[in-house]
Amino acid sequence: MAAKDQAWAHGVYDYLKQEGVTQISYVPDAGHRVMIDKSLADPDMHSIALTTEEEGVAMAAGAWLGGEKHVMLMQSSGAGNCVNMFSLLRLGRFPFVTMLSMRGDFGEGNPWQMPMGVSIERVLKACEFVVLRIESEEEVMPTMEAAMTMAYKSQQCVAVLLTQKLLGAKSF
Repeated sequence: MAAKDQAWAHGVYDYLKQEGVTQISYVPDAGHRVMIDKSLADPDMHSIALTTEEEGVAMAAGAWLGGEKHVMLMQSSGAGNCVNMFSLLRLGRFPFVTMLSMRGDFGEGNPWQMPMGVSIERVLKACEFVVLRIESEEEVMPTMEAAMTMAYKSQQCVAVLLTQKLLGAKSF
């Protein structure tokens, strides 16, 4: 399977800006290509490339303390690097939204992506995250609206899993 067009990502980006998101951090990933490119081209968005995923967790907490909203983009395999930092979010009761491009999911051909891909939902739930999955374009906007409400009005940690049914499996 080839990667799919990400036309839905334009609407998500516009929605996040409408909701007051001023910071997006990311680890470069094809699954977030449109969101990353739009954030880099937008002079009103602070777009931060991370050297490692856990930096984004601290940035999100700092953004909230500074009165701003932050969304983190990462691959599901990178979420495993953040488990210790997720305790900061729970203890500080910081709202947090992350969008994870899934690997080790539907149609995965890379055996190295399978262990974290099949485990990440359970890992996130063990870290007290609300986990929402998106498998089709029709689910994108309602799920993102729910994620933003749950995070920023109920002060929850929310992980939105962009499945390979939505993104398309990468060739390997």
